[in-house]
Amino acid sequence: MDEHLLLVAHGSRDPRHAATVRALTRRIRSTRPGLRVGTAFLDFDSPSVREELARMADGGAQAVVVQPLLLSRAFHAKHDLPGALRRAPAPLAVRQGGVLGPHPLLTAALERRLSEAGLGPHERATTGVVLAAAGTTDPDAAAVLAGIARTWQGSGWSAVRPAFASAGLFPRTEDAVRALRAEGVRRVAVAPCVLAPGRLPDRIAAGAAAAGADVLGGVLGAAPELARLVLLRHDEAVARARALAV
Repeated sequence: MDEHLLLVAHGSRDPRHAATVRALTRRIRSTRPGLRVGTAFLDFDSPSVREELARMADGGAQAVVVQPLLLSRAFHAKHDLPGALRRAPAPLAVRQGGVLGPHPLLTAALERRLSEAGLGPHERATTGVVLAAAGTTDPDAAAVLAGIARTWQGSGWSAVRPAFASAGLFPRTEDAVRALRAEGVRRVAVAPCVLAPGRLPDRIAAGAAAAGADVLGGVLGAAPELARLVLLRHDEAVARARALAV
């Protein structure tokens, strides 16, 4: 039986978002050529989850792993995606993969982007990092980001602080950069913990510039570590389904 994987991203009015998601899709296809990979969006972009699942079913798919391109279990993972999956075509067996974070491969992708932005490994001990996410009021998702920051700081950075781009959530990126400066951190880097460009990632970049951050990493995008993490979540979902079938 052919293996099918459907990547589900949030979606954005910014066309860079969908273009970046599709670049990640291409990397995953090239990493595992035997896997049939589709892309869908929860909002703004097309196809929708229902439309892409229907297309896969019409093409002969019998089972598909639906993998959220979401970094934590916030509202979209807990409510929007399960709601969309309830409208899947009846003959199609749908297995939902876990969210991407936390995982060492996610941290490795963040480090790759900081390295590409010019931060050398010898600068680790004298650099404070602002781990800047879109932000959510969901306490589970906020705890995941705080946990990633604590674990990452233990790998040798001078300090790692979480920050948020969504309106009304604090600290903002610029607040966290200034707080690290006030603590005497010599160099401050901002690591956007976001999948693709858009309004909130632009807000992270603006906050980093306003506070005078020394380094700004790129969005996660089609980082090879992220592609490997997606495939790991796919394999975990398949293994769970097989275990239940025994």
